[in-house]
Amino acid sequence: MTQTVTPDGGREDEGAPPPRPRAALSPATWREIGYLLTNLPLGVLAFEVVLVWLALGLGLSITVVGLPLLAVGLAACRWYGRLERARARALLGLRVPEPSPLRAREPGFFPRLWARLTDPVGWRHALFALVRLPWVVLTFTLTLVLLVAGWPVLPWAARLLTDVDRAMVRGLLSPSDGLERRIAELEADREKVTDTASADLRRIERDLHDGAQARLVALAMGLGLAKEKLTEDPQAAAAMVDEAHGEVKLALQELRDLARGIHPAILTDRGLGPALTSLAGRCTAPVSVSVELTERPVPAIEGIVYFTVSELLQNVSKHSGARSAAVGVRRSGRRLLVTVTDDGRGGARRVPGGGMAGLADRLASVDGAFTLDSPPGGPTRITAALPWRGRTTGTAPAA
Repeated sequence: MTQTVTPDGGREDEGAPPPRPRAALSPATWREIGYLLTNLPLGVLAFEVVLVWLALGLGLSITVVGLPLLAVGLAACRWYGRLERARARALLGLRVPEPSPLRAREPGFFPRLWARLTDPVGWRHALFALVRLPWVVLTFTLTLVLLVAGWPVLPWAARLLTDVDRAMVRGLLSPSDGLERRIAELEADREKVTDTASADLRRIERDLHDGAQARLVALAMGLGLAKEKLTEDPQAAAAMVDEAHGEVKLALQELRDLARGIHPAILTDRGLGPALTSLAGRCTAPVSVSVELTERPVPAIEGIVYFTVSELLQNVSKHSGARSAAVGVRRSGRRLLVTVTDDGRGGARRVPGGGMAGLADRLASVDGAFTLDSPPGGPTRITAALPWRGRTTGTAPAA
């Protein structure tokens, strides 16, 4: 076999196969490798800090210093868990929900201290820092060896090793047993309900100020002028009183409309059947109403159903161009199902801040669900599912 000298002075055997090129690693694999390599410094640091903190805190727990020290350390463990969740999200693509914030049941130093000392999230994060030390040493060593000598198996090894890390993060850094996740969801729903209630109060205040209040102020001024003219010009005073009488009727109608927007009397007195039929009569398209209930739900659920159907029928009148629509209410097991359909142009969408999103948030606040099916060209079908909560005995069935 002959040899040739390469331009850099080396020798190359003629006829020998060229060296096999190394396979390019994907960006996801490089991120996993980066996670495995950064495990060691972060893991060792966290282990040492937690170990020293536990030794000092438990050793001094018989004094006034130990318990506050443990509480501060548990707060720091929560911060460490937040850092590790962020690292797993950035490098492993693992999204773990944040645990619910820690809140004491009562105000004061000692209730807050006890809540911090009994924080299961902080203790799980501390356990995460302690049990990972052997694992981070092993994974760091294996990753370095494979980077040098095991390039073909590196992607599979990186995925296998980081899968164990993913399991640790899910098991020790995620909300426990779904309870904390549910608490976080309920807190978010409570904020949405609070925002909705504040918006409703502002709307009522605006309607009172711009509508009935302004009309009543004008009415009082008109009656004052009529009183002054009563002796000088009885006919003009009578005309002004007639005009004031008409203003009183308009003010009363505005107040009735405002009260209906808060909670309609027909819903309280007669139930969903007549109340929804009344709503259907105000829609620009003919609406058929079917309420198949043997008993009435609790007032809160009735109110949500009423205002949901009211807003959906307003959308039918304003946007759909429908020739007919239908409203159905029935119970299915432990759920109350409400459907509103129309044969309009379709294309309805749920966008952030829009009316459909507001309805979905209102339903979610009572553990309900909102489904929108509106292809272009129609028809549109909207389904709201709410938890069934019946009234106590002695209620009449809804018509």
